Amino acid sequence: MRTPGALEAGTTSIGGHDDERRVLAGWEIASIISSTLIAEWAVLALVGFNRVFLALPVGLALLLMLYSHRTRGETFRDVGFRLDNFGRALKLLLAPMVAAIVLLALAGKFWFDGDWRVSGGRAGWEAFGFPVWGFLWGLLQQYALQGFIHRRAQLVWGRDWRSLIFVALVFALLHFPNPWLTIATFLGGLMWAAVYQRAPNLWALALSHALMTWVLVSTIPPAALRGLRVGYKFFG
Repeated sequence: MRTPGALEAGTTSIGGHDDERRVLAGWEIASIISSTLIAEWAVLALVGFNRVFLALPVGLALLLMLYSHRTRGETFRDVGFRLDNFGRALKLLLAPMVAAIVLLALAGKFWFDGDWRVSGGRAGWEAFGFPVWGFLWGLLQQYALQGFIHRRAQLVWGRDWRSLIFVALVFALLHFPNPWLTIATFLGGLMWAAVYQRAPNLWALALSHALMTWVLVSTIPPAALRGLRVGYKFFG
């Protein structure tokens, strides 16, 4: 039978362990964000727009995420590479996506006085028009944002609104200083984070990401989006 002192010691030990996990999760988040910002701002500023040089910080970030999953015992299914909740995730995405599409169409028509177009110089049709590329690019971003950063944020703050806001702010920060893209990614990040908490499925989020990118570049003029450029490239 444990004494009161033993119970207190055990409680303190558990609490200390939880604190260590939160601190480690915070450092993991900071590492991924800093690697991305270094790639966007420092690497491109030093070597120009040659994407080959981006492989180092991006590759290191990917290795860190994979290593972290392994040490924490997280499976691909845990992260969101699964199919059992694919339909539920799509249902949760449907209403906010429809609302976002309507708002973007209205903004493009009345704010920017433009028309819905999918070619003729729209920034995203050439770069993101191929469905496979758009899906893969969305999957990579959603994996890093939701499958890693969001999961680590939940270790720090729990599964609540603080994690949602944090993830959305991070996504917006990584698209700074492009003003319209920063706003769009904050709202999109909030939507995807809310769905991920209820139905963690990266396949559904990647489809949503690809579709919303296409809608964004088909409704908002290229001059406003600046070719979807972020970081140092925004000024080039």
